[in-house]
Amino acid sequence: MAGTAPRADTRPAEWWERLGARLIEGLVFGVIYYILFITLWGVFRTVGVLEAFGGRLPGMGAWLAAGAAYTGYDWWAHSRGGRTFGKTIMRIHLVPDEPAPGAALKRALVYPGPLMLVGIPVVNLLAGMLLFGVGLLILIDKPLERGPHDRLAGTRVVKDLR
Repeated sequence: MAGTAPRADTRPAEWWERLGARLIEGLVFGVIYYILFITLWGVFRTVGVLEAFGGRLPGMGAWLAAGAAYTGYDWWAHSRGGRTFGKTIMRIHLVPDEPAPGAALKRALVYPGPLMLVGIPVVNLLAGMLLFGVGLLILIDKPLERGPHDRLAGTRVVKDLR
């Protein structure tokens, strides 16, 4: 079966390298989230709708915007160069099994796409479980260490061999 063993010219990225790349990106997009939250809180307070949705409206809007920005960035970076700034720092990159149009978009919509839903009460639990499951499946998928987002898109994250 195709895609069950690593190619000879690549080495799969370790789980901690992938986690490190996401944590680096998460820090940056976390700052963007807080800036958006503070801005939206001030705007909603000024126009008098701060208490809508039990006071959760600024957080919901900030999560939606920051999650959409992160998903868009993830798609754009992977479709252009196969790496995000976190992957560049960790010296790993994304490679397709076979070139397929829309692969990076499919991958981004499965992960980190659900981050857009984290600000919505109740739905945030489901989104968190999905994101946790993606990480867990990367750990148990040997030898390629691919998550559902990689399998759907037909991609692998590999180490830079320079």
